[in-house]
Amino acid sequence: MAQQLSGIKTNIVTGFLGAGKSTAILHLLRNKPPSERWAILVNEFGEVGIDGGLLESTDAENVFIREVPGGCMCCTGNLPMQMAMNMLLARSRPDRLIIEPTGLGHPKEVMASLATDYYDDLLDVRATITLVDARKINEERYVNHAIFNEQLEIADIIVASKSDLYSNQDLLNLKRYLKQKQWLANKDVHPVYDGKLSADWLESQALHRQDPVHLHEGHEGHEGHEETASKYSDNGLPAFPPEGYVRLSGNGEGYFSHGWIFEPAFRFERETIDKVLYSVPVTRMKALIRTTDGARIYNYAGDRVKNQRLHDTQDSRIELITTKEFPVAEFEQALLAAAVKA
Repeated sequence: MAQQLSGIKTNIVTGFLGAGKSTAILHLLRNKPPSERWAILVNEFGEVGIDGGLLESTDAENVFIREVPGGCMCCTGNLPMQMAMNMLLARSRPDRLIIEPTGLGHPKEVMASLATDYYDDLLDVRATITLVDARKINEERYVNHAIFNEQLEIADIIVASKSDLYSNQDLLNLKRYLKQKQWLANKDVHPVYDGKLSADWLESQALHRQDPVHLHEGHEGHEGHEETASKYSDNGLPAFPPEGYVRLSGNGEGYFSHGWIFEPAFRFERETIDKVLYSVPVTRMKALIRTTDGARIYNYAGDRVKNQRLHDTQDSRIELITTKEFPVAEFEQALLAAAVKA
């Protein structure tokens, strides 16, 4: 009989859109003790899971990943998160659990779920790590967004990500903002680049505790998608319609998401898909693409599109997030024009 699970070290790694959460978790996975079993629970704002495939690209051993789509991890009554987490823990029996909420989710509600009696013995909740791009402190759409501020408020450790891109004033501006909000007590700001989190931070004790009854009453969360795929098959892929792809759209918290999943037979001509994805006018773009030059990862968070080789991906997936309505049909036609079938 398997030993009962208890005392699983648990960390929340949060931050607004494009702060570099997935890059940071990848760094942690590449440097984790090989003998330890780690479970990663990932939530994305969009309906198409990208981060799970990105995290699976690491060669780290004993890593178990599960995605919760559609921003529902951070909504009141977040049953999908609890179900996914329970299944992940039962399957992986990990030494450590890392939870990555969507950049547009209320982390206090994730903390409230972890504070219930059910998880009291099961989880040993450690530090919440919040990543923030210090350059965003000068932009009103960030500092006036409730979720951006909540992520900083509940942080046990504040990481100033992408520090290699800062001007001389950016870090000072961030510290000044945090001091004004009285969020720097007993905390330091740690500048990092390329997601290089210290493994020691995972061991830090949690300073913030969230009472499970203090949820965001009336918070509606993600409003769901406009076009839904049929139920997923046993291999995790959608039941594709005859055209071989599905499109899923949704909105919430002042943002819109549009995602596509193409069946494995699709390939995309490398130079053409590069042009399409390098010029898309959005706030955030992530994609795992099967190209004529092999599998590729595309990642855009406001600076430049990063394009890296991927060992493999079982299908092609694209997720766009924007603050305004987007010409979905036109973009879809550009995707199809770049596609070839095996």
